[in-house]
Amino acid sequence: MSQEPYYRDTWAEINLSNIDFNIKQLRKHLKEETGIYAVVKANGYGHGDIQVAEQALESGADRLAVSLLDEAIKLRRAGMTCPILVMGWIRPEDAVVASEYDVAITVFQKEWFEQVETEKLKNPLNIHMKWDTGMGRIGIRTTEEMDAILNEIKKHPFFKLDAIFTHFATADEEDTSYYEEQERRLEELVNHLQKVWPEDVDIHSGNSAASMRFPDRMKQFIRFGISMYGLYPSGDVKKERPIELQPAFSLNSRLIHVKKVGPGESLSYGATYTTSETEWIGTVPVGYADGWIRKLQGFEVLVDGKRHPIVGRICMDQFMIRLDQEYSLGSKVTLIGKQNQEEVHMDDVAEHLETINYEIPCTISYRVPRMYIKHGHIVEVENSL
Repeated sequence: MSQEPYYRDTWAEINLSNIDFNIKQLRKHLKEETGIYAVVKANGYGHGDIQVAEQALESGADRLAVSLLDEAIKLRRAGMTCPILVMGWIRPEDAVVASEYDVAITVFQKEWFEQVETEKLKNPLNIHMKWDTGMGRIGIRTTEEMDAILNEIKKHPFFKLDAIFTHFATADEEDTSYYEEQERRLEELVNHLQKVWPEDVDIHSGNSAASMRFPDRMKQFIRFGISMYGLYPSGDVKKERPIELQPAFSLNSRLIHVKKVGPGESLSYGATYTTSETEWIGTVPVGYADGWIRKLQGFEVLVDGKRHPIVGRICMDQFMIRLDQEYSLGSKVTLIGKQNQEEVHMDDVAEHLETINYEIPCTISYRVPRMYIKHGHIVEVENSL
């Protein structure tokens, strides 16, 4: 058990038991033969990539997926031996590094193969071909592009087509017409692949939304991302609740100063808030350098299980709240999570910021220590400073 010290009254709690719950909920929902990629890119969506990856594999995930080769290498160096996929583009000259670390890579350009230094490859290079069925980011769109890439793979014995995959743009929306159009395009490409490629190739197409909503349509693998962390990918999916989820992330701090302020007094930069009567004001040591950005002025946090508004502009390291009474120094402040019967959900923060819940934990910066909880006990504390 690692317990790195930290010296501030702000921390995030990552409940690994909830990640375990979410994976097992999906596992029961899927066909028995469908495997799970646990997506731990972007430092596990801000939760911690190594800690989440270890828990995911323990809970029944089969493989890991990241966005960057650097992320994959970090997992390998941490002792992960399972298959790992880099879903984003990597430079051709880095293919040798991917093969050394036994990391599967994403390819979708014929020209990419022409730039690989094949003479330096010492191990097979596992390739996942990305198909663009309607997302419009990266991937091949035609059978001609597919054939050109397959011809390149045939040229070198160390090139191995491990899988193909696509990504659904609207799987989390109530209207499924575009999702179904992407499925149709996927099947067209699959039919062509089966005609021209003699070997069996895995397919993974389902993201969190598709895997939860349409489990019977999933292929050999799905990619469990946002919902592994206990968040529904959209309001539509949250209404449907195809499986139950438990949020894994909470953000907490403590009151470091409490003062009584008379009427007509202004607070923080720009004097954007002025008291209208005598008020109790508390200072919380969190700011936009921690990812609690200035647009959260006016949002509410919890003290003593009650909501209290953020008043005045949020500073780099601190913000102020209007309290309903005097509270003692050190009183717990919950920015995201539960206190008594009240809860500030990640979705509440996202709605205030006019964004999606994915973005919120990713923006909570390295300055905030992560405390890992399992079965109600602290199992690790990571301080990245």
